[in-house]
Amino acid sequence: MKPKRTILCVDDNEQSLSIRKVMLETRGYRVVTCTSGDTALERFKEGGVDLVLTDLIMPGLDGSKLIDAVKSISPQTPAILLSGKVRMYDRDTRADVFLPKGMYAPAELLERIRLLLVRKRGPKRVAQTAERAAATSAA
Repeated sequence: MKPKRTILCVDDNEQSLSIRKVMLETRGYRVVTCTSGDTALERFKEGGVDLVLTDLIMPGLDGSKLIDAVKSISPQTPAILLSGKVRMYDRDTRADVFLPKGMYAPAELLERIRLLLVRKRGPKRVAQTAERAAATSAA
């Protein structure tokens, strides 16, 4: 059985956070929740996070600054920025994806998460096949 991928889910709205957590856990992800950017950054530094899913507008460290900090520590970690107040985000952001809340289907979010995690992991099967071929030809 393959290990579950861990998603750090951040939102100052606890209701939105719990809905997202249930949706992700029912799809087989391990979900760590935080209600502030500062707490989320400390949790991220502990390690073991495969993807960050954060709200944009939060008191203290907002979602964009959280993603900047995460990408400074681990540039390959995928990050999704969500906002219920901002429909288009045209400022510089290091987020891999920006989604306005209520403007996408949950299936779209799940598919984007899946694709970002596959891209992070890379073409595993191709690499394993090449390694086996090299080992066979060397023997």
